[in-house]
Amino acid sequence: MPPRLRPTRLEYVVDGVRLRAHLSAAALDAAGDPAEQRRRALEILKQALFRGRMIAKERLENGAGGIETARLISGVTDEVVTALYDFTTVHMFRARNPTEGERLGLMAVGGYGRGTLAPFSDLDLLFLRPYKQTAHTESVIEFMLYALWDLGFKVGHASRTVEECVKLSREDYTIRTSILEARRLTGDENLAEELTRRFRAEVVKGTAAQFVAAKLKERDERQDRAGASRYMVEPNVKEGKGGLRDLNTLFWIAQYLHPVAQVDGFVPLEMFDRKEVAAFIRAIDFLWAVRCHLHFATGRPEERLTFDLQPEIARRMGYGDRGDAPAVERFMRRYFLIAKEVGSLTRVFAAKLEAERVKQQPKGISRLLTGRAAPRKKALDAGFHEEGGRLNVDGPKVFETDPVNLLRLFKLADQRDLDLHPDAFTYANRHAALIGPKVRRDPVAAQVFLDILARGRNPQRTLTLMNEADVLGRFVPEWGRIVAQMQFNMYHSYTVDEHTLRAVGVIAEIAAGRLKDDHPLASQIMPLIDDREALFLAMLLHDTGKGGAGGQEKAGARAARQACERLGQDRKRIELVAWLVEHHLVMSDYAQKRDVSDPRTVADFARIVETPERLRLLLVLTVADIRAVGPGVWNGWKGQLLRELYAATEAVFRGGRGSDAAAAVRRHHENAAYDARVRLSAQDKASTAWFQAMEDAYFTSFNDAEVLGHATLAKRAAKEGAAALGRVRPDLNASELVVAAIDRPRLFVDLAAAITGAGANVVGARVFTSRKGQALDVFYVQDVTGAAFGADSPRTLERLAASLEAAGRGEPVKVEAKKISDLGRAAAFAITPTVMLDNDASEVSTVVEASGRDRPGLLAALAKPISDAGLSILSAHIDGYGERAVDAFYVVDADGRKVTDAKQMSGLKAGLMQALEAAETPPGVKPRANLQKARASVAR
Repeated sequence: MPPRLRPTRLEYVVDGVRLRAHLSAAALDAAGDPAEQRRRALEILKQALFRGRMIAKERLENGAGGIETARLISGVTDEVVTALYDFTTVHMFRARNPTEGERLGLMAVGGYGRGTLAPFSDLDLLFLRPYKQTAHTESVIEFMLYALWDLGFKVGHASRTVEECVKLSREDYTIRTSILEARRLTGDENLAEELTRRFRAEVVKGTAAQFVAAKLKERDERQDRAGASRYMVEPNVKEGKGGLRDLNTLFWIAQYLHPVAQVDGFVPLEMFDRKEVAAFIRAIDFLWAVRCHLHFATGRPEERLTFDLQPEIARRMGYGDRGDAPAVERFMRRYFLIAKEVGSLTRVFAAKLEAERVKQQPKGISRLLTGRAAPRKKALDAGFHEEGGRLNVDGPKVFETDPVNLLRLFKLADQRDLDLHPDAFTYANRHAALIGPKVRRDPVAAQVFLDILARGRNPQRTLTLMNEADVLGRFVPEWGRIVAQMQFNMYHSYTVDEHTLRAVGVIAEIAAGRLKDDHPLASQIMPLIDDREALFLAMLLHDTGKGGAGGQEKAGARAARQACERLGQDRKRIELVAWLVEHHLVMSDYAQKRDVSDPRTVADFARIVETPERLRLLLVLTVADIRAVGPGVWNGWKGQLLRELYAATEAVFRGGRGSDAAAAVRRHHENAAYDARVRLSAQDKASTAWFQAMEDAYFTSFNDAEVLGHATLAKRAAKEGAAALGRVRPDLNASELVVAAIDRPRLFVDLAAAITGAGANVVGARVFTSRKGQALDVFYVQDVTGAAFGADSPRTLERLAASLEAAGRGEPVKVEAKKISDLGRAAAFAITPTVMLDNDASEVSTVVEASGRDRPGLLAALAKPISDAGLSILSAHIDGYGERAVDAFYVVDADGRKVTDAKQMSGLKAGLMQALEAAETPPGVKPRANLQKARASVAR
């Protein structure tokens, strides 16, 4: 990190005396020409403002602190604003004999009142009058506002009397808060002093409890709007949980309770111990530095750390790559650790407010503590008591005497469904370091921890509290290494620890039977799982290998073994947990990237899983892992794929194991296909020939009603050249489009292009070809929001079906060429395209897996080189991980066999790589920031 610099003296940046002299000289030179006087004054002020901002920017990039930068910018702005006021009142609208009504005071309010400004922050000003507005004061205010707007400021302003300020402050907490921070800039000093005096005496006095309640309620509502978690991976530095506004809320409350005259004394530090004072200063300085960098980098008041900005801000703040940890991930982890500290500070502050009896009861804000008797205490376990509906401890000695009580605190809170008293949380946070090697190997401590994790009422909430108090990371060091860790991709919405806690919560919800509608199979098999502790331990530890040596899965298995051995688990459970952690991505990979109707897919998966118990554990683990990635990631389509793989694998376990698995699946499919042909041929004699010509895999993929519908579609296609039918499948969270057509080269390419042209996204496709040369292609599509395409507009789905019929007949596909000129947030990511050909993954076909940057039309672009190589696509499996797409195709050559010719394989790879590389940033488009080290595989 760059060395810290000494604070810059303001007169070295903007000399106020010289600035006023230049303005006076300009006014005298253009005397008699008000327009020219104004133009010259604005030019001088613009130069001063620009110089001040550039000096602040340069110093910030060379290691100056965030607070120092924000105060320097505020100081520069003070000089410009006050110089403009002097110019206005002396040279433009001078009152040579001012009357009482022409007195005017100018005050900074809001954030500007605190003396801190980001480069493009709004400027909040209060023009203070003694009486109603006069023509003179109106002219002064109007001139200043227009001038400030011309200088590029976004000004929030008000013109009020002292009486109006007091009255409105009583009625509106926003106005009250802004005046709480009021700071005189220039103008009538007596008016400013009168406002301060009357505000404290007539507004603040006796209203502390109401103000605290209003500010805390406002904070909760703001966090709900900005994202309830402080671990959203694109955080809002100003408004998000753990951001600057949370620290501002502490300031407002502290200032309301303990008014201070100087800005430097913005928080009564006696409310915190030395460690907490350092954390407060560290947090506010870091967040202000990030905010100022954001403004300078974008040239606008940007408050959100989006993916495209994160690498650039990391670079500006001096972060570099270290080992396998990219600079951007190191920077963002620092950000989230700071946000975590802000949360702890908030709780400590709440505890102090509790002691001063100004904060309301945690449940509801209708009753105030002021004037009430102290909350009654109810004794619980030794050292613990209930106080005002919350769990508290008898004092810090409870933890000093027996550190295991640091865990018992959270178990008791969970058992009795009690919130933690702020004092209890503060004591736990301050004494978390008491958890050392001895406590980590204590069997009693291990049992308490497992009771919380696997048998708790609400393990997600309890573990979150433990994480924020630093207890969880101390007790499970493997967990401590992933706290606040970020994965720099667009797939994950949360940090690693937040994602994991949410996943634990999903399993608990499934176990409690509260997700039967969303996850019927997982809810059904959950009671059949023999070892729930192994499941919860595996979920808690499944991502502890992120960034570890040997890859996430191997490193995670090592970490899981270490943690379980320290917790005193038996060897059988240790190996089961380690196996689950190492293989926690296997089921989603097989379900989403492989063809479950292919016997080899199920046989290989069954060979990995080995036992029905592992299969059950892996299903629940996979469901929870996907669902906890972020909003909208889980859907019915993924659920159906997992259910199909589970059912097929379970059938293998009933019919055979190991080397018999493939044979068992094949027998099952052959029998199912034969039975289907017999039943359907008996129902519709006219379709017998079509049924007999279809391949076996087709009949295992659809029920009788669907097959009959397809047969009808195929008859129409034989007459008209092609036929298509669409329907919404709410169970799959997708729409199903079935196209029957005469098979020909590039048929799949044309159909995929038509779907892209309609603005739909393909999430899965199956291709069947009869022995008589008729193709039946089935596509599952969603709209750009991830919902079933055309779910709200049947005509949209009908138009797509008509377009597919036209494409099936070989008519030109009308696709509007869309030039990709801006990849937006995705431009921040360097994606290394990869192509893999696998002849071992299927008994009858070659599996082609192509991975690269996602974009509209990618499926058609990838299908084209496959078709150009003379290959037929049997099925396509499309999956996305944020900015990266992973598409798998099952292909055969013209003779219906695997691709084995080396020249043909090489040409196919080259064509696919060319299609993937075309999805990268177009020529001439330079992303704002790029990850220096390209990733060859997607992090999930």
